[in-house]
Amino acid sequence: MLLEVSHLTVCYDKAMLINDLSMGVERGELVSLVGPNGAGKSTLLKSITGLVAWEKRVKKRSTGGEITIKGEVIFDGERIDRIAAHEIVKRGLIHCPERRRPFREMTVRDNLLAGSYLLKDKERIEENLRKVHELFPILKGRFNQVSGTLSGGEQQMLAIGRAIMSIPKLLCIDEPSTGLAPILRMEVFEKIKEISKLGITVLLVEQEVSTVFKMASRNYVLSSGKIIAEGSGEQLLQNEVIRKTYLGL
Repeated sequence: MLLEVSHLTVCYDKAMLINDLSMGVERGELVSLVGPNGAGKSTLLKSITGLVAWEKRVKKRSTGGEITIKGEVIFDGERIDRIAAHEIVKRGLIHCPERRRPFREMTVRDNLLAGSYLLKDKERIEENLRKVHELFPILKGRFNQVSGTLSGGEQQMLAIGRAIMSIPKLLCIDEPSTGLAPILRMEVFEKIKEISKLGITVLLVEQEVSTVFKMASRNYVLSSGKIIAEGSGEQLLQNEVIRKTYLGL
């Protein structure tokens, strides 16, 4: 098991966002995490990748609220739930955030190079750039363009490409289809499938259930901070309660 999450509980003041959740991702899998808005999907990713601790400090200053987290996260055989986010990145667990978030004033080139800041080998960086350009040819044509002028779909490809530059062992992608036109959504999903075929383990958070169920080897359904079902897309769609109540199908 590459990623193991055990009995994770996340609370914001008295509100429970994640409730005693356990899940795992095998090396080489493409696993999806689906569920309605407010189910806790993004909070779970942030907890796994070390961003909840950062949010705790910020929220205490700005609102007086406090996030507390309990449980255990093991990545590649090492417990990581007590280490800083930048240290988690060094271990190969990479978070591609919701709504893309490129460095808007920087070029495509500089955004991609920012993803490789941990690498010291210039030849390796150039090799990674070639891989990103092969995966996303449109970025090669936009190489010197300021990223804030890209379309939404191009920015999403840039965000994923930037994450790949760091050579992830596990790539966590949060809601990549948000705000994209249907044709661009399908293009982004096709690229995620290609990434998985390259041998990169992927944990995909998404609401486009019908599409991700066809892509993923396993799926978790999250509701009110709890995993309420797990299985292949075919298995989950055969469960009428899951399909209608939690997936809106």
